[in-house]
Amino acid sequence: MPQPSKKVMINLLLGMFIMLSIGLLIYYSPAIIKIMSSMDNFRAYIHSTGHWGPVMFILFQILQIVVAPIPGEVVQVAGGYIYGTAIGSLYTTVGLILGSAMAFYFTRFIGRTYISRLLQRKNDKWMSFIHDERKFSAFLFIFFVIPGLPKDMLVFVAALTTISSFRFFTILIVGRLPWIIASAAVGSKIHMQQYTIAIIICIIAVIGFVLGYIYREKLMGLFSRSDRAKAKTKPIAKSKVIPSYSKE
Repeated sequence: MPQPSKKVMINLLLGMFIMLSIGLLIYYSPAIIKIMSSMDNFRAYIHSTGHWGPVMFILFQILQIVVAPIPGEVVQVAGGYIYGTAIGSLYTTVGLILGSAMAFYFTRFIGRTYISRLLQRKNDKWMSFIHDERKFSAFLFIFFVIPGLPKDMLVFVAALTTISSFRFFTILIVGRLPWIIASAAVGSKIHMQQYTIAIIICIIAVIGFVLGYIYREKLMGLFSRSDRAKAKTKPIAKSKVIPSYSKE
C-alpha cells in the first residue's frame, strides 16, 4: 500500500487544524462576544483571572489577529481601560508581535498555498500588487500608520512576499505603535472619566484616517520614489572617486 507523501500529510494536518480552529471559534464565540460586549465586562473578566490577567489579555490580542473577527482598536482601547496607557500599550504590543509572528510564520512555512488561494478568491489585486517589494513595503507602512483600516490580513499577505522578517516587523511596530498608544490613552481617559481628552484623541484619529485615505496614493508614490532614489545612489556610493589635482 503506497504511503501518502509528505505534502499530502501536511495539507491533511493543515485542513484538520483549520477545521478545529473554526469549530472552537464557533463554539466559544458567544462567550467571547459577551466578554467583549462592553469595557466593564472585559475588565471584570480580565481581573477575575487574577495573576493570569495579563496573559489572558495578550491571548485576546493574539486571537484578534490570528482568527477572531474582533476589531483591533477595541482590544487596544480596552488595554488602556484596564491597565492604563503605559501598561496597556505594552501588553497590546506584546500580543501584536506574538499574534503577527504566528500568522506570518504559519503562512510562510506551512500554509502558503492555502492562504494564497484564499487571497486570490478574495481579491485578485493582492497577488499582482505584492510582487513589487519596495512598493509593498511603502504600502504596508502607510496602511499600518493610518488608523481605522483593517490591518491584520496584511500579516498573511506579507508572508507570501519575499520581504524579510526583520523588515516586516520593523514596519509593523513603527507603523502601529503610535496608534496603539493613542488607543490605550483613549481607554485610560474613558476609565478616569476624562472624556474631553478622549474625544480630542478620537477626533485626531478620524482626521488621520480621512487624510490618509485621501492622500494614500500620493504617499505611496512618495515612498516609492524615495526607495528608487536610494537604489540609484547605491552604485554611485560604491564607485571609487579619483581626485583631480589642478596645477597652481
